[in-house]
Amino acid sequence: MAEPSLKPTGVLETVLYARDLAATEQFWRRVLGLEPFHTMAGRQIFYRVGEQVVLIFNPDATVVPPKAGTLPVPPHGAQGEGHVCFRASADEIDAWRARLEAEGVAIEADFVWPASGGRSLYFRDPCGNCLEFAEPKIWGFER
Repeated sequence: MAEPSLKPTGVLETVLYARDLAATEQFWRRVLGLEPFHTMAGRQIFYRVGEQVVLIFNPDATVVPPKAGTLPVPPHGAQGEGHVCFRASADEIDAWRARLEAEGVAIEADFVWPASGGRSLYFRDPCGNCLEFAEPKIWGFER
C-alpha cells in the first residue's frame, strides 16, 4: 500500500529570538498593539497573531537542555536577527507606516515588488529583528 502524500497545510508558529525581552515586549505592545498571552521572565513571550502564534525566546535560555520531569522540548536557538512578515492590505500598510513614524520607528524600506506589484514595509524591533508588513500578493495570494 502506498503512503499518502503528506505535506504541511500551514504555519502554526513562528519564532524570533531576543535577549532583551522586556524591551521587545514593550515595543510589540506599544507599537504593534499586541498583548502577550503568555510570558516567562527571562525566557519567552508568546503572541497570537490571527490564526498563528509568534514566539519570542531568549536564545540564552532555550539552548539549555530540559530538566528531568519537565516537557522534553529540545534545546534550540538562533544567534542574530530574525525576520517575520505580517499580512496587510495596501491601506493597512499606509496606516502602519504612519503609526511606526509616530512612534519614532525607523522605516528601513518601503517598496513595491516588480514581479507581483505587492508592497512591503520593513522596520526593526529593539533587538534588531527585521519585521515586515506586506501585501499577500507578493507571494501570489489574492488576499
